[in-house]
Amino acid sequence: MEKKFYQLTPAQRRATLNLSKKHQEILENMALDADIANNLIENQISEFELPMGLARNFVVNGHTYQVPMVTEEPSVVAAASNGAKIAGEFTAEAIQRLMRGQIVFYDIQAPEKVLQKLEEEEARIFQCAIEAYPSIVKRGGGLRHYATRIFEEEKFLSVDFKIDVKDAMGANITNSILEGLSQLFREWFPQEQILFSILSNYATESLVKVSCDIPVANLSKEGRGQEVAEKIVAASRFSKLDTYRATTHNKGIMNGINAVVLATGNDTRAIAAGIHAYAAKDGSYQGLGTWQTHNDKLHGELIVPLPVATVGGGVKVLPKAQTALEILGVKEAKILAQIIASVGLAQNLAALRALVSEGIQQGHMSLQARSLALSVGAKGEEVSKITARLRQEKIMNQAVAKNILEELRKN
Repeated sequence: MEKKFYQLTPAQRRATLNLSKKHQEILENMALDADIANNLIENQISEFELPMGLARNFVVNGHTYQVPMVTEEPSVVAAASNGAKIAGEFTAEAIQRLMRGQIVFYDIQAPEKVLQKLEEEEARIFQCAIEAYPSIVKRGGGLRHYATRIFEEEKFLSVDFKIDVKDAMGANITNSILEGLSQLFREWFPQEQILFSILSNYATESLVKVSCDIPVANLSKEGRGQEVAEKIVAASRFSKLDTYRATTHNKGIMNGINAVVLATGNDTRAIAAGIHAYAAKDGSYQGLGTWQTHNDKLHGELIVPLPVATVGGGVKVLPKAQTALEILGVKEAKILAQIIASVGLAQNLAALRALVSEGIQQGHMSLQARSLALSVGAKGEEVSKITARLRQEKIMNQAVAKNILEELRKN
């Protein structure tokens, strides 16, 4: 009997693709353990490499960190390091550290009876949550609170549970507790229908707040610090008014956040979904970083949901994620979240400063030139030579880079 595709080995799957020898060898070349790779994804054929770099100059709550970042975009690590250097020090706090899960009833017939039962049986609900995942309780976590929300016109009822998942991201913990509670609710409410039970990635109970205060003189080497500060404040204010600007404003913040989330083996999609939802919490999508001037200082602030983990999931399985945490010297999820938020604010500062200042874009363009050199196949010393030439050109694109490379090789 012929095997199904998912039953094939990675090598057998690759053989079905009819690739050139060059690309077959590219897929075969892997650093990640084959068993880990094959069990982390379905229909696995290879791995996908991204560079890891270190952002420097980060001082968060008095502690200095070298921050691992994984990204393919030039200037991200440099901008984070530069932003951190200008900021000097970040003050961060994890406002709360809970995950929310939902059990949702649909086409509900007697919502008042459900609400009354849930109010009367609080002790049984908490006991059921303990029985569903006792190990998290032993670690000091577990269910902390629950509440209900009714959508009367659509006849939905959501029972929301807030769970302390300690240093885990908490998806498995939350979903296991919800499954146990769902069984209990089906016994209590046989006439009602449960649509689903699942955690929410809109982690409003895992908010992190970070701030910094920068002497305006530090914002410009030409004595224009006050002007630059006022422009940063104006750019920040505009990001609250215009969705087109807000999206790019937040993309810059996510450049930093995603890079550290990825480096530490955390869930980039969950973090991004929650942060972008939080950006729209007031009814319109707005920029997340906020900047204001007070006396001779520029004050920056960022509040984002960051339910990251230092245990479990990809953090536990991926060797380089474990190495990244060792570089950081971090074991607590709330500390990791504070560092990640600080990177987001540093990135925002660097981006806004570059946008509103003259000449600061040169560093970014240098990195873009290097990327173009690599994209046309430059090797070794060719990269620096093409980068230098590109920066002198009026137009910088791949075609120009390719012409310069051909000229270099002819000579």
